[in-house]
Amino acid sequence: MGGAKKPTAGNKDKSAGSKDTKKKKDKGEGGPKKAEITVKVNEQQALKIIQNSKVVTVQDLARQTGVKISAANAFLKESTNKGIVKRVGGYSGHHLYQAVSS
Repeated sequence: MGGAKKPTAGNKDKSAGSKDTKKKKDKGEGGPKKAEITVKVNEQQALKIIQNSKVVTVQDLARQTGVKISAANAFLKESTNKGIVKRVGGYSGHHLYQAVSS
């Protein structure tokens, strides 16, 4: 009833040659190392965006400043710890942030 298919004559030739030519790559050895890239948000530009809007999300800030979401998220968390902005709502990673009124 079921079972494995028998390889055709054309497939036999292809599979036999490919087994011998494949070599495993050693992980961690050789090759150039990846450089760490750090992107920082322009603080003045970001604060201007936050103050000019009622609320801002991480995605909004990332799009408007031209950085990745992770960089915008790090900036908002740092600003929250400093007391510059506060988290006012949202859920499950989609939080809303607002500038602290002085």
